[in-house]
Amino acid sequence: MAPSVSAAPARPPAPAPTRSRPWYRQLYFWVLFAIVSGVLTGWLWPAAGTALGPVGTTFVAAVKMLISPIVFLTVVAGIGGVDSLGRVGRVGLKSLAYFQAGTLAALLLGLLAVNVFRPGAGVHADPGTLRLEGDAARYAEQGSDQSWWHFLTDLVPTSPVGAFAEGNVLQVLFFSVLFGVALKTVGPVGAPIVDGVHRLGAVVFKILHYVMLAAPVGAFGAMAYTIGTYGISTLTGLGRLVALFYGTSLVFVVVVLGGITAFLRINIFRLLYHLREEFLLVLGTSSSESALPRLMTKLEGLGVRRDIVGLTVPTGYSFNLDGSSIYLSLAAVYIAQATDTPLGLGQQLGLLAVMLLTSKGSGGVTGAGFIALAATLSTVGTVPAAGIMLIFGVDKFMSECRALTNLAGNSVATLVVARWERVLDSARVNQVLRTGTPRPEAPGERASAPVPARR
Repeated sequence: MAPSVSAAPARPPAPAPTRSRPWYRQLYFWVLFAIVSGVLTGWLWPAAGTALGPVGTTFVAAVKMLISPIVFLTVVAGIGGVDSLGRVGRVGLKSLAYFQAGTLAALLLGLLAVNVFRPGAGVHADPGTLRLEGDAARYAEQGSDQSWWHFLTDLVPTSPVGAFAEGNVLQVLFFSVLFGVALKTVGPVGAPIVDGVHRLGAVVFKILHYVMLAAPVGAFGAMAYTIGTYGISTLTGLGRLVALFYGTSLVFVVVVLGGITAFLRINIFRLLYHLREEFLLVLGTSSSESALPRLMTKLEGLGVRRDIVGLTVPTGYSFNLDGSSIYLSLAAVYIAQATDTPLGLGQQLGLLAVMLLTSKGSGGVTGAGFIALAATLSTVGTVPAAGIMLIFGVDKFMSECRALTNLAGNSVATLVVARWERVLDSARVNQVLRTGTPRPEAPGERASAPVPARR
């Protein structure tokens, strides 16, 4: 008889309680201190800040090194612990359905905001004088070569090793699901492998713990590089656009996501505070991937079933990019306004339809938001693609907000799918959010066992 998941000697550990430790020993304090120090360093000593770029990129690379194995181990362990493979397919379909609804809501909110406040009015930029140069030209070229179906054709890796080597989360997820399903169907033969997956998962998460000790150093280097290279003064020219983007994203998180969590009987502000370390890490590194492993662990600590976390979060990093969706609709219409390109309601809805596709499958790629914007403008053709040069100077500052909003959206999405599966214990979630201490799994409790929904 195959051993149950609970029989495994180890599972990825839940985050250690933070409220029992002094504030000066908590990760979020040191990451916040590093961010402020990085801003000051980049502002006062720009050359030194720019030189610190490799510090930030090295830390992000160290975290990305662990993302593929963590996704693989989490998904395989989750599927290996379910009592029905039909549940895996059901979770995947529900996740994709919610992702599409969330993307549509984010795009519509961005369109509404940019039409109401019109940040590009009065710029009167001449498209004929705009020239694509440097990284902007490279991103635009990638976007023009990107077809609307690229996220489907890129789903299947040429080899499992290649998917892990390139760190393509979507391809790793695809292979992990196939591996987990095959492992489940072979029955008792796969039991030792399932046991080995749990043991290996404990080791990989311990490595992650060691890597996260360097998070303040990585955040300091990344923020110093951003401010030193681009300068705070860069924000003044496009301040209205940046402020509108941050404000719209804040409204989306508080009102839209807050409304969803209120339906789940969960306070959005407590959830955001619970994930404060992950948000500060994303803010410091401008990469939502840097927080992916810890996000998955914390969601499990809230009582969300492992197979739901393992399928929803990695998929959401490619298909549930709420912040990127707001950015796309805002930026596209801003360029049209700035270049005096008329866009009627029908044309804007046409842009939205294209964005529903171009916004997918680019999570974690350098310049992903810019590439998706270039792909959208190249596909539609009504807005000059060269207009992306108008916002390239502040794109780095906007990428941080994109990553933060994406993280919040994927956190809520996982809770929604768990509720949809009728396994979300809202009382347990609220208890963890109040105390900051995940409830330990009871002896003999299966990781995939349904938790009765509290109504």
